[in-house]
Amino acid sequence: MRSAAITFVLIAASAQAADTAFFEAKVRPVLVTYCVKCHGPDKQKGGLRLDSAAGWQTGGANGPAIKPGSPEESLLITVISRTDDKTRMPPGGKLSGPEIAALTRWIKEGAVAPVGPARVGGMTLAEAQSWWAFQPIKRPAAPRNAADNPIDAFIQSKLAARKATLSPPADRRTLIRRATYDLIGLPPTAEEVEAFEKDTSPDPFARLVDRLLASPHYGERWGRHWLDLVRYADSAGENSDHPLPHAWRYRNWVIDAFNADKPYDEFIREQLAGDILAVQGPPGDYASRIIATGFLAVARRFGHDIDKDMHLTHEDTIDTIGKTLLGLTLGCARCHDHKYDPLSSKDYYALYGVFDSTKYAYPGCEFKQQPRDLVPLATPTERLRGVFIASARTQQVAYAVTEGRSHDVKVQAGGDPEKPGSVVPRRWLEVLGGQPLSGGSGRLELANRIVARDNPLTARVMANRIWLHHFGRGLVESANDFGVRGSPATHPELLDWLATEFIESGWSIKALHRRIMLSATYQQASASRPDLSVDPKNEFYARFNRRRLSAEELRDSLLLVSGQLDRTPAGPHPFPPESAWNFTQHVPFASFYETDKRSVYLIAVRNRRHPFLGLFDGADPNATTPQRQTTTVPTQALYFLNDPFFHAQAEKIARRALAKADEVDRLNELFVAVLQRPPTNRERDLASGFLSRYTNELATAGPDKTVVAWSALARIALASNEFLYLD
Repeated sequence: MRSAAITFVLIAASAQAADTAFFEAKVRPVLVTYCVKCHGPDKQKGGLRLDSAAGWQTGGANGPAIKPGSPEESLLITVISRTDDKTRMPPGGKLSGPEIAALTRWIKEGAVAPVGPARVGGMTLAEAQSWWAFQPIKRPAAPRNAADNPIDAFIQSKLAARKATLSPPADRRTLIRRATYDLIGLPPTAEEVEAFEKDTSPDPFARLVDRLLASPHYGERWGRHWLDLVRYADSAGENSDHPLPHAWRYRNWVIDAFNADKPYDEFIREQLAGDILAVQGPPGDYASRIIATGFLAVARRFGHDIDKDMHLTHEDTIDTIGKTLLGLTLGCARCHDHKYDPLSSKDYYALYGVFDSTKYAYPGCEFKQQPRDLVPLATPTERLRGVFIASARTQQVAYAVTEGRSHDVKVQAGGDPEKPGSVVPRRWLEVLGGQPLSGGSGRLELANRIVARDNPLTARVMANRIWLHHFGRGLVESANDFGVRGSPATHPELLDWLATEFIESGWSIKALHRRIMLSATYQQASASRPDLSVDPKNEFYARFNRRRLSAEELRDSLLLVSGQLDRTPAGPHPFPPESAWNFTQHVPFASFYETDKRSVYLIAVRNRRHPFLGLFDGADPNATTPQRQTTTVPTQALYFLNDPFFHAQAEKIARRALAKADEVDRLNELFVAVLQRPPTNRERDLASGFLSRYTNELATAGPDKTVVAWSALARIALASNEFLYLD
């Protein structure tokens, strides 16, 4: 009897849960979108409220709106079906068939309404407050063990629970290659490797890290990580993919900001509200802060006439801000309340109002070819005095944003601007306080809320990203999603310790690099060990993860070792003049401009990937990319066999080696150029044998025969795992 009673209770509870889930997914969105603005807490036409069970059961002037179990006798179904000539609801137009069917089914099945605390999106406020990512950041005490570095103490504590330990330290050659690629995206020189291997002074690795952090190439490497996140591109992405001749200024601003170690909170403020800060700050910062808002301006554009599709650009903006800065999938609340996280459609449209009150630079499109609303870099005073006529700042503009007409917006039913609902005031996310964002567009207040000390997300998200790019995986693997559908933190205490360090260092990214890289965890070897079967995915960092060079690292390294890399920063691309633009969806912009500069300066075309970057897993400029994929496909191997660029770099290395007097020196030159070390005795024997056989089999005669053979040897070295992978 007791078992049967329990079974009955479980079945009843399951049925109640299913009814509640149906109400939340299909019924509540319809009521909120079409009914509550006139029959809710703010307004009750005809005395009727439809935002609670008590409201629809009590009804209004015409009696109860719903008769549970009898949709045909329910006034709500009568008016939305428009079978009554006197009253037809909603006033804006008839509901869709599926929407009417959902309400009919709900009433037929008893009009079950959820009971319990109010929900925000997919959570109650109590559930949201207990979710780890929304809890305040507190500095945890490091575990007491043999580790001197707190990072190692946290890591070793987790490993000890699994009866594992850190791996031994990596050798110095491995370590300098790892650190140099990590921080500047280039290999060390052979001289740097040799000097580091022979350095007997105290703390040589700490000094190496400091030298690399001071390099101007640091910003090119870590700026690229940020450009991945903000979906940077040099074209607009609408159907004709118009070029963006001024977007490069934002790209270079990002690189400069990383080099200067601009505090991360200020880094965010300037990108969201630099135009507002520019007016408030010193004239010397004016142009830089205007340029910083390229973060918003480079949002993707859509359609034939982009003025008519700005709602999609606002979605791109909100989605990117949510994922990049907060680790939240805000874009999921565009059409309905978030199904899992505490984010409502009202949250989404509260932020939408901020960006609808913002004036975006216009890139041009098929319908209106020429750009407009580009932002002058001269200060208002300079423009008023006419200084810009004689100044280099002749008229320069940025692809940026400025303040528009401040206003609140209406909820869009199903994300459709043709189906407006109730007006939502601009405000911060309800789960994080819901404070108003009413000063002008609200962008500066929004930026301040994002970097506020009581916001637990921003510091955690960025600390996790920095860890990810050093180790190949984040402490939270889903780096763009700290919500319910994301991955839990493997080391939550360590993440909070890093986030606390980040804030207390004055939001210094370089300080966090140094903290991480000076740990034994970062400096350990990558070789696998038999005792690591307890952690096959290396989630607990008992060794360093080997990785392949990224697309940019590979291309830059090829140019560097061949002696062709131009290390100077790049400016604009050689686009055709704006007066000549006539791009269409059938003949879109699709040009690539080759350069010997670093790959961060390559043009990024949204509707057509750069061939090299596309082949080797470069970031997609159409959406935020928190972490690159690493694919292994036949076309990559064919690249090393056939590509003219690859062959050209190999030939340059070969010709440089052939300038030496004899084969011993030539082999030294080739190996040192490619691998930053001389060949081993076995490698000398293999290389000599290869050159002899290859030369004998060539039909070419004369000096070219030697060049061809040595070029082939250079290609072998360039395609080796030692060149392509980092331990």
